[in-house]
Amino acid sequence: MNKYELALVLDVNLDEEARKAAHEKIQEYIARFGGTVDTVDDWGRRKLAYEINKKTEGYYSFVAFTAEANAPAEIESRIRIMDPVVRYLIIRQDRK
Repeated sequence: MNKYELALVLDVNLDEEARKAAHEKIQEYIARFGGTVDTVDDWGRRKLAYEINKKTEGYYSFVAFTAEANAPAEIESRIRIMDPVVRYLIIRQDRK
């Protein structure tokens, strides 16, 4: 099992319920592929480094999870097609 971190930027125009639903859906994907969510760190509304789809702000959050090596590719393939997701990145945390 490897440790991963998912950096996620959601559309800033979403209401609270839609944001929670997107987070729950992503956590379901992690669980479906044998992973467990360790922590969820919501940063809230932040300015984007550059304009994306004519938007200058996004809702940032970071999800740390543990999963097998094949899980990130499966999770990414499902996150990629989610409408509220502006940007995402899954990285493997270094072993120490």
